[in-house]
Amino acid sequence: MPSQTPERPNCLACRHFYITYEPTHPYGCRALNFKSLQYPAVVVFASSGIHCQAFSAKEKTGQS
Repeated sequence: MPSQTPERPNCLACRHFYITYEPTHPYGCRALNFKSLQYPAVVVFASSGIHCQAFSAKEKTGQS
């Protein structure tokens, strides 16, 4: 279950976030299945008034 965060989740730290390489829609969210000009978490908050519930932190690798 997604954790409740008091502030907007950082899309760059989310496992669902990706770069589309489309100039008109450079950012995407695989969990919510959309692309946008702004970070997905910003779009979610603007349209629903709540912070992104699909945020899932990326797994940390064992690299030093």
